[in-house]
Amino acid sequence: MPSMNRRHFLAGAGAAVSSLALSKTARGATQEAQAKKPNLVYVFADQLRYCSCGYAGDEFARTPNIDAFAAEGCNFHQAVSSAPVCAPYRCSLMTGKYQSSTGMVINELRLSPEHDCFGDVLTRSGYRTAYIGKWHMWANQLGHHNLIKNGFVPPGPYRLGFDGYWAAYNFNHTYHHSPYFLDTPAPHIRTQYEPDGQTDMAIEYLKGAQESAEPFALFLSWGPPHYPWDWGNVDASYADLYRNVNLPLRPNYSDISDPYGDAWQVLPRNYNQVVHDWMRVYYAQTANLDWNFGRLMKAIEESGQADNTIVVFTSDHGEMFGSHGRQAKLIFYEEAARIPFLIRWPNRIPAKSVSESLLGTPDIMPTILRLLDLPVPSAVEGMDLSSQALGKGGSDHEAAHMQGMGNTAAWIDGSEWRAVRDHEYTYAVYHRDGKELLFHHRDDPYQLTDLAGERAQSATLAHYRQMSAAWRKEQNDEFQACSWYENRWTKDRNIVMTARGVTQNLDELREITHKWFPDGGDRSVYATPVQVGAGGK
Repeated sequence: MPSMNRRHFLAGAGAAVSSLALSKTARGATQEAQAKKPNLVYVFADQLRYCSCGYAGDEFARTPNIDAFAAEGCNFHQAVSSAPVCAPYRCSLMTGKYQSSTGMVINELRLSPEHDCFGDVLTRSGYRTAYIGKWHMWANQLGHHNLIKNGFVPPGPYRLGFDGYWAAYNFNHTYHHSPYFLDTPAPHIRTQYEPDGQTDMAIEYLKGAQESAEPFALFLSWGPPHYPWDWGNVDASYADLYRNVNLPLRPNYSDISDPYGDAWQVLPRNYNQVVHDWMRVYYAQTANLDWNFGRLMKAIEESGQADNTIVVFTSDHGEMFGSHGRQAKLIFYEEAARIPFLIRWPNRIPAKSVSESLLGTPDIMPTILRLLDLPVPSAVEGMDLSSQALGKGGSDHEAAHMQGMGNTAAWIDGSEWRAVRDHEYTYAVYHRDGKELLFHHRDDPYQLTDLAGERAQSATLAHYRQMSAAWRKEQNDEFQACSWYENRWTKDRNIVMTARGVTQNLDELREITHKWFPDGGDRSVYATPVQVGAGGK
C-alpha cells in the first residue's frame, strides 16, 4: 500500500466518511474500510498449546471456530514461544526483542518503557488502540496480585503506546468476579465469566470503531486456559462438556519430576490423581474461548470491516501436563514451546495456506507492522516474515532460538537453559551442569529419544551447539545463572539494564507511582468500593 502521512490520511478518510454519511449499511462500511489502512485484531490465549487445538489434530478439542479460522488464512504451524512463560513472552511481543534484550529474566518484573514498542508505532501511525485483558509487564512484586498498585497500570509510558481504550489488569487467573481497571485506580469487578465479559467489551469496541475514520488495533488477551484448573474456575456449561471425558495423557508422560524443573514445574505428590481433572477443566476453558472467538469473528463480519482487518489468533506458550515429568511451561519441549499462530487477511493472505516458517515471538511485531505498511523500529531483533504470510516466500530463519533465563518468578538458580529448534531437530543445553539434549522432533514428535549421547550424532550435536553459541554471542546473551541478573539488571524488581543496554528512569517511575498511588496502593481490589458490571459496563 502506498505510504501517506497522517494529515493526508485523515483528510482522505474524512472525505470518505462524508460521502458515506447517508448510508450505514454493511456495504457502506466495507467501502469506508477500503479507504483506510488495514485494522488489526490480535487475540491471544494464555497457556494454550498447539497440540490441544482441533485443527492441529486433537480429537478431544472442541474448537470449531478456531479450526474454521485456521482454514481462512495462514497457519504458521512451526511457531514457537521464544521464551515460553507469561511475562517474557509479552515483553518480546511488545518490543520485537528476545528475552535477554528485554531483561524480563523471570516473571513479576517491571518492564522498562524505554523500548520503542508495538503500541508506540501503532499510535504514532494514527491507529486507535485498544487493550483488553491480561498485561503482566507492570507489577514489581512476587505475588500479591490483588493489590491495586500491582493490578492497575497507570496511563502513560508503562502502557507501552496503548494510549486508547484500556480495560486491563496486570495479572489475574480467577475467572469469576474478576477485576479490571480503566483509566483510574478504581477497580471494576465483572459479574460475567471473565472471557465472556472481555469479549463483550471487544465487540462493543468494534461497533464504535467502525464509525471512525481512523484504523484501529485491538489486542484481546484472555486469561484461560491458564491454571488454576478447578471446576469452579470455568463456566458451568462448558465444564459439563468434559466432566466425564477420559482425556489421554501423552506418550511422554512421567510422574517422576524432571530434576531441572523449578518449584512451579515440579509435580506435586498427588499429580497422578489430579492431572485428569485439571486437563478436563483446561479443555473446557479452551472450548469457552473458542465460543468467544466465534462471537468476535461474527462481530467483525457484521461490522463490514472483515476484508480490511488482519486477525491473529495465538497463545503465549503451552502447558506440559506431566510430559517429561513437568507441569506448567518455561521449557523447550514441544508441549510448552509450540503454540498456535493463525493469521487472516481476506484477499491478501491466501486461505488454507500453511507456512513452514520458523516464527518466534520477536518476529510477530515486525511481521504485523509490515503487513500494516508501518515502519519497524531499528532496535527490533525479530525478522519480518510478512512475505511468508502472504504466500510469497522470502526471508526466513535457519532456526528458532529460545531462552529460559531463570526460574519462573524467583531469583533461584538451577533451571536455566538455551535451545534451538529447526525443522528437524531440537537442541538444548542447561546452564547448571552443561547437560545437552538433542531430539529429532520431526521423526520423534514426543521427544522420547535423546540423541545427544549417541556417537553417530556427534557431528549433528556439534553443529547445533555451535549454532546456539554463535547466536548467543550475537545477542550478547551471557547465559548466566538466574541470580546473576538480580543485582546487575534489576533494582527492586524494576528492569534497569538488559543485554542491549536499555535502562529505566526510576525517578520518573517514582513520580508516576506517587501520582497514582498516593496512599501506596496496598489495598485489595476486593476490599475497596468497586464498580460492578457485566463486561465493560
